[in-house]
Amino acid sequence: MNGELPYLDLTAPGFSTKGAEVLAARDRHWCARTPFGLAVLRHREAGMLLRDRRLRQGSYAWPDRMELEGSFAEFWKRSVISQEGETHKAQRRIALAALSETYVESLVPEFERIARELAESLEDRACEFIHDFTEPFAGRAITTLLGLPDSEAHWVAADATSLGYAMAVDCIRYQPEFNTACDRLAELARSLLAHARRGADTESVVARMLAAAGDAEAGILEDLVVISIFGGVDTTRAQLGFALALFARHPDQWQLLRNDPELVPQAVDEVIRTWPTTTWSTREALDDFEFGGVRIASGTTLHMLVHSSGTDPLAVPGWQFDITQRRKMHFGFGGGAHHCLGALVARTDMAAALRVLAGKFRTVESAGEPDLQPDSGNTSPNALPLRFRR
Repeated sequence: MNGELPYLDLTAPGFSTKGAEVLAARDRHWCARTPFGLAVLRHREAGMLLRDRRLRQGSYAWPDRMELEGSFAEFWKRSVISQEGETHKAQRRIALAALSETYVESLVPEFERIARELAESLEDRACEFIHDFTEPFAGRAITTLLGLPDSEAHWVAADATSLGYAMAVDCIRYQPEFNTACDRLAELARSLLAHARRGADTESVVARMLAAAGDAEAGILEDLVVISIFGGVDTTRAQLGFALALFARHPDQWQLLRNDPELVPQAVDEVIRTWPTTTWSTREALDDFEFGGVRIASGTTLHMLVHSSGTDPLAVPGWQFDITQRRKMHFGFGGGAHHCLGALVARTDMAAALRVLAGKFRTVESAGEPDLQPDSGNTSPNALPLRFRR
């Protein structure tokens, strides 16, 4: 049966996880063969497999698969993302206690203030949205979490963005850059933790992690701080870019958002479903088993494609980009035991930015061709020319 599955080359130049060949493969079967294992294309199967205990988190093997070496590869293998069992649960407990709903919601006024300041520079001119808004917004949002001044935001955001290159299908070309960034962020994490241990910081997410950590090793806390910076900046930076690119293509949806700010949370999720920055969530088979008529051998990697599963006509009939619709959940933040730790922060800061932008600008339009990274692995706009009008 496995030999009859459709084949998708995730590494081919110009390949897109949202492309016609992916949708055609989804019509044929719930999964497809790829150079990296199996791609899971339908909603029902993706949801079941993300929670299947015969699988473990799969991207722990990414550095070895891509032949990466150095500080990022070592950090990634020991990070909470790559852990399983009690070690993973203990680290999640620390992070989730620090990122409680009450704490994250208390940051909304600051997120909105940052968005308003940055939006002033966009008025009635062509801008490069990533450089002018999403990167500084994501950087300042994370320095707010870390208890750092805005003046530190630029380099923190730049290094977090560099870490994102490690998860791209062409990552090997960026290895010196993301290893250097990983070293700098690790040093920052050590400095922030030392600051909190001295009692000089009692309010930041770092201090909250320290308070929740009990007798956890220092290295575990350092890695949690680094992964929080990485996820907090890279996801917001890229996903806000894709959001505004979509609204530029769908001006009717922008007007709906302007007319009803209550649609903002749904808009955030519809954007992630439609144009995800993390194009797949990964699992690896721990044993041989059969699922949905397909034999899955131990060690097989499975990629749950976010756009394909989130727009699956069997789960979302007649799908098109529409922020007014309540949908079945997408898997842009994964699922199961490895559901993204920063999902609440990402949804909250993106929602704050969208509320401000929709409240201020009557229209958003394309102002030129965007420069986009390959649409596999982790992807992002490198540059996004837009024009905003009052």
